[in-house]
Amino acid sequence: MNGSRSGRGRRIVLWRHGQTAWNLERRFQGSTDIELTETGVAQAARAARLLASLKPDAIVASDLRRAAATAAELAVITGLDVVHDVGLRETYAGAWQGLTHEEIVERYGEQYAAWKRGEPVRRGGGELETEVADRAAPVVLGHAGKLPDDGTLVVVSHGGTIRTTIGRLLGLEAHHWEGLGGLTNCCWSVLGEGARGWRLLEHNAGTLPEPVLGDDT
Repeated sequence: MNGSRSGRGRRIVLWRHGQTAWNLERRFQGSTDIELTETGVAQAARAARLLASLKPDAIVASDLRRAAATAAELAVITGLDVVHDVGLRETYAGAWQGLTHEEIVERYGEQYAAWKRGEPVRRGGGELETEVADRAAPVVLGHAGKLPDDGTLVVVSHGGTIRTTIGRLLGLEAHHWEGLGGLTNCCWSVLGEGARGWRLLEHNAGTLPEPVLGDDT
């Protein structure tokens, strides 16, 4: 979280992948490699046209197919290469993966409730949210560190990974990360760099971010 003047003005756009069949079925995907639906591809193409207007300098994406295919839509428009990184994959959730929301609540009710309370839980025997942030946030910061002044990085990843990464970059305690809320398919959040580090400028946006007017900066 470099607050030096040489890095001022950089932006990180964290973009969730498009729709999958498991999203429609409310199945916990985790690290399972699920493809986009036709609707998901269309969502990615529409969002890519908007995000291209931000003139990104670099694109980095999870290597899972749903994120890679989403990133590819932006790459086609911008001419940028996509760097794929396993560190941006969704949370590994063990036995929860492939289960519907209702099945998770039925079979793992206490575990689910504890997670919703903000307690550190290995959902399905998988990763802690802090472990996801441990692997994803350094990837994002590493690529952001290569940006020019006022440069923009687009990170194409997954809802859970994006939330934990935002929480880590903002310096929030882990039990507050759930308070950020979820991301709709193919929507994004924007972090901007200020004098005291990263700050959240937009969350779960689906249109071009507008400048904040009249803020106390």
